[in-house]
Amino acid sequence: MTDHSIGTQEQLRDPNYTPPLAKAIPLGIQHVLAMFVSNVTPAIIVCGAAGFGFGSNSPDFPQMIYMIQMSMFFAGIATLIQTIGVGPVGAKLPIVQGTSFAFIPIMIPLVAGKGVDAVAVLMGGIVVGGLFHACLGLFIGKIRFALPPLVTGLVVTMIGLALVQVGIQYAAGGVPAIGTPEYGSGINWFVASVVILVTLGLKFFTKGMLSISAVLLGLIAGYIVAFALGMVNFNNVANAAPFALPNPFHFGIEFSVAAIIGFCLMSFVSAVETVGDVSGITKGGAGREATDKEIQGATFADGLGTAVSGLFGALPNTSFSQNVGLIAMTGVMSRHVVTIGAIFLILCGLVPKIGAIIATVPIEVLGGGVIVMFGMVVAAGMSMLSDVNWNRRNMVIFAIAISLGLGLQLEPGALQYLPSTLKVLATSGILPAAFIAIVLNLLLPEELADESTEEVSGGMSGKGEGSFPKKS
Repeated sequence: MTDHSIGTQEQLRDPNYTPPLAKAIPLGIQHVLAMFVSNVTPAIIVCGAAGFGFGSNSPDFPQMIYMIQMSMFFAGIATLIQTIGVGPVGAKLPIVQGTSFAFIPIMIPLVAGKGVDAVAVLMGGIVVGGLFHACLGLFIGKIRFALPPLVTGLVVTMIGLALVQVGIQYAAGGVPAIGTPEYGSGINWFVASVVILVTLGLKFFTKGMLSISAVLLGLIAGYIVAFALGMVNFNNVANAAPFALPNPFHFGIEFSVAAIIGFCLMSFVSAVETVGDVSGITKGGAGREATDKEIQGATFADGLGTAVSGLFGALPNTSFSQNVGLIAMTGVMSRHVVTIGAIFLILCGLVPKIGAIIATVPIEVLGGGVIVMFGMVVAAGMSMLSDVNWNRRNMVIFAIAISLGLGLQLEPGALQYLPSTLKVLATSGILPAAFIAIVLNLLLPEELADESTEEVSGGMSGKGEGSFPKKS
């Protein structure tokens, strides 16, 4: 039923319509709440992997606060580029941009234990990868054939599987606590469990904004419990500036072959994900297919937004799928509503004290939220895989790709004799799995004979088709 206080049905399906400000501002902030936690989490994970994050007692800890600040600021900038547009750049649709989880498995091996100096290599890869991503906009429609649900579902599942370990480590007390009596203590798991239980309760037993912001509210509940238990430290908040502008080349910039290849390959996957999000927005909000111009503009904005982010010390940006679902739920297609949300993000990014407050969240609290978020990434990948026709051919492709990809990720020592560049790329797990799946999908014939797979599948080949119809 249409809410006529916001607009008519026809107006709500129009990207250029602006609802009354009294309605538009809360709707815009709602978009920010839906993506806020996911947007700042990658910065926290990367800084933790480098060794100057939570629990590290590193003198470089304020650098994490800066990266959190930039995550908010450049998510807002990239979103503005999408909603307002600059010439052919930007879809001029209500697309919310944010820091991408997809690149984390690529970034962690590049910075693991190397400190803040290693971040310069990330920035070089982000800038080049972003420019490459933008170039994909010139022919994005022609390469989608290489990424059917079998490949994209596998990649998304691998991203989630690569990250679930991080959630468990955070909930138990963080990497710096490993080997100490505090790691995995009952109080750590109690705090993380509060976050998980509150998130689940709100997600499944409430509606509207409470359900949409379940992860954020679960983190707030865990934060309150942690504060009551004396686990929150506000020292950095007092030292943070009330206002600060982005600093060009804050972490420096360094170009590494491994980083450039890794970011460019993942940009390919991210570009296709953006195409899916644009299509989801136009179908869910306007009941139509996305135009070639919209898809191309969104891809340009995705890439250029990422490249600019890298120049100022922020991580790669991509379109946020949870906000696509929010548009479908509210039925408000207005790009100007999302513009308001983007302005709110930019203002947050100019206030370092907000980043410092986020940095006071105990790692155990974040662990509870991350377990939910990364588990949902795995579930999203499996949902995409449900569209696959599970015949023998596709079972073999999936089996080989995930076995090698996940296996190399779990046992990086097996590649100790590879050159360092290839080792970083291969042990990410995602890149070898995606490469194998794409190549096999393009080369293998559409059907394999029964005897081609029966002996290697323990008699289970072909039993996975279930209720999915066989495609002709």
